[in-house]
Amino acid sequence: MEYRILTFEDIKQSEEIRTYIRRADESLTALGYTEHSFAHVMKCAAVAGGILQKLGYSEHMVDLARIAGYMHDIGNVVNRHDHAQSGAIMAFRILDNLGMSPDDVSAIITAIGNHDEATAAPVNAISAALILADKTDVRRSRVRSTATIDFDIHDRVNYAVESSELELDNAEKTFTLKMVIDTEICPVMEYFEIFLSRMLLCRKSADFFGLTFHINVNGQTLL
Repeated sequence: MEYRILTFEDIKQSEEIRTYIRRADESLTALGYTEHSFAHVMKCAAVAGGILQKLGYSEHMVDLARIAGYMHDIGNVVNRHDHAQSGAIMAFRILDNLGMSPDDVSAIITAIGNHDEATAAPVNAISAALILADKTDVRRSRVRSTATIDFDIHDRVNYAVESSELELDNAEKTFTLKMVIDTEICPVMEYFEIFLSRMLLCRKSADFFGLTFHINVNGQTLL
């Protein structure tokens, strides 16, 4: 059987995948979760691919990471519970039908199936990059216009983040999440209260690449 080498550009053109992304975000809107639509998945695609690119991986691996980042949340169209596993199964069907090779499909669905913190693990380079991209996407624009930040800690923490950036320093072998948080909206402790498990997972993922993970908040390194 002859397989196709599918690129990130090919995947972005799929109306089927775009529909699942839209519908999944609609479900999460109804459940009161932060934005998980195209802004989130495109950022995850760019960051995951960028990490592998900066670390010297092949352009093909970089593209697979972008695809995994773009498709990682489609399982939310089934249910938020176990969405990583649902998404991996959906991605297998879609990519297999498109003619992608088993090696490439395996790399992508392994990353998708291992990105949710309840069951996540950086088992390969793409999964480690995806975890770092997904778990560090904290920003004000992810908060829904209908959210009430006084009552929901997740919305409050995201809304308090005025800016965030990622810095991968190959020379120092560090991966740093730098944030500016408005402490009038949310004390820094609330960030760690809900995101500590994610940050520990980021530490494991950075370690996969031989990097040390840091968090810098308002100019102070806290981890």
